Amino acid sequence: MSATAVHSLWTTAAEPIAKIGAPKIEYGQLSPTLIVIGAALVGVLVEAFVPRKSRYYTQVFLAVVALAAAFAAVVAMAAGGYGTTKAHIAAMGAIAVDGPSLFLQGTILLAGILGVFTFAERRLDPEAHGNRVDSFAAQAASVPGSDSEKAAVKAGFTTTEVFPLLLFAIGGMLVFPSANDLLTLFIALEVFSLPLYLLCAVARRKRLMSQEAAVKYFLLGAFASAFTLFGIALLYGYAGSVSYARIAQVVDGTVTTVDPALAGTMGNDVLLLIGAAMVVMGLLFKVGAVPFHMWTPDVYQGAPTPVTGFMAAATKVAAFGALLRLLYVVLPGLRWDWRPVMWAVAIVTMLGGAIVAITQTDIKRLLAYSSIAHAGFILAGVIAASPDGVSSVLFYLAAYSFVTIGAFAVVTLVRDAGGEATHLSKWAGLGRRSPLVAAVFAVFLLAFAGIPLTSGFAGKFAVFKAAAEGGAGALVVVGVISSAIAAFFYIRVIVLMFFSEPKAEGPTVAVPSPLTMTAIAFGVAVTLVLGVAPQYFLDLASQAGVFVR
Repeated sequence: MSATAVHSLWTTAAEPIAKIGAPKIEYGQLSPTLIVIGAALVGVLVEAFVPRKSRYYTQVFLAVVALAAAFAAVVAMAAGGYGTTKAHIAAMGAIAVDGPSLFLQGTILLAGILGVFTFAERRLDPEAHGNRVDSFAAQAASVPGSDSEKAAVKAGFTTTEVFPLLLFAIGGMLVFPSANDLLTLFIALEVFSLPLYLLCAVARRKRLMSQEAAVKYFLLGAFASAFTLFGIALLYGYAGSVSYARIAQVVDGTVTTVDPALAGTMGNDVLLLIGAAMVVMGLLFKVGAVPFHMWTPDVYQGAPTPVTGFMAAATKVAAFGALLRLLYVVLPGLRWDWRPVMWAVAIVTMLGGAIVAITQTDIKRLLAYSSIAHAGFILAGVIAASPDGVSSVLFYLAAYSFVTIGAFAVVTLVRDAGGEATHLSKWAGLGRRSPLVAAVFAVFLLAFAGIPLTSGFAGKFAVFKAAAEGGAGALVVVGVISSAIAAFFYIRVIVLMFFSEPKAEGPTVAVPSPLTMTAIAFGVAVTLVLGVAPQYFLDLASQAGVFVR
């Protein structure tokens, strides 16, 4: 090659190219997420630079302040009309700021604050070597039962990294239901899943079981993420874009410009149907719907109970928010295709969760199968495919999440020599030994069962009403039958607590610090308020029930 030819290559390559525009980011409207992620990064620095003795208090203070500030930001944005008249797409098309996203973000942040309270509880276990201990391993890196673990316990170490991990998970959950393109959705999915995999593995008692739960969750979660990612690739091939609005236009046939490179595949329905099915599959895995539910009982049982409570509440809220946005904003043109499939999933999920729960002997596994049944009830609202459907799902998620955190917080109080007494036989006669704790747990169980004057009844009524009006009457019949089956095992636990003789060597009920008391009291208050006077919150959910397109 001659020197002149090389020279001409250089000169043509070096011609001035068009300027790359700076991204336009609305920092004020992304402030809830930015506050939480910023605090999580500060929490990582706290682990590195703050002396070990002060870390616990610093981390708890930092986490609570950050979540409260983020919640205040959400309330301010809702008051400023960003949920209704000013709803729009922010961050160059990546994030939707609208009613559903603000409502779900507020719910996740409140659940997160209660989660921090249960994570920070240090009065339930007896003191070890003069140090108060929490639910988390003294040193997560040490092998269970090894000398290094014993040395860490003796030295009074604590895993305070759980607080920044919790904040990272919440940060991802805030983005997940408000993502407005498929890549943002996937990144948010990973940002909140990875910390949860780690949090499941760091239980102080029963560490091998906890690590097994984390490995199962991680492997199955990785499969689900891979399905989601492959679905995203197929949808990109179908629409030539990962943006929700663009995909919806191609589905509807209202698209005007076609990328010549993608002209061969654009509008190929096979790509659309398989891609949509795979992305929805990834979201159904996260909500724990049958047949993607296999991880739920094992992970709920093995993870530290405060993590189980937070995960059961907040993950459902985030994943159902993302599922609603995907089905209502991106795929409304495919309604005839996805509704029959969702019908089937909802029916199997309601019946499967309720029937298998009857056979459980462990309280955490029982609550896990109950959460699967609840995923089915919420899907009934999703299937309604109407504004009422959206608002009923939002209300149900808010009601369900606080009952769940409260119920798992009560589970942490019932203890014997081996830690938490989760076997049902140990709960016999609890109402005589500790009437208040048993009564509070009974309130939560009645709410799960959907008994009137609890939030569970108001939520189920709203969801079933929306489904019936949306033409899914048969689904409501199945839902009512499933609720009746589920009521059997909830009431069985209440009978066991109040009408059985307590065993002499039965468990004791630990007296918690004000942190766990606050979480449980808030759960009871929400359960009763949403049950007795739900109208204000139903109106709030219906105002917040409109997606921005």
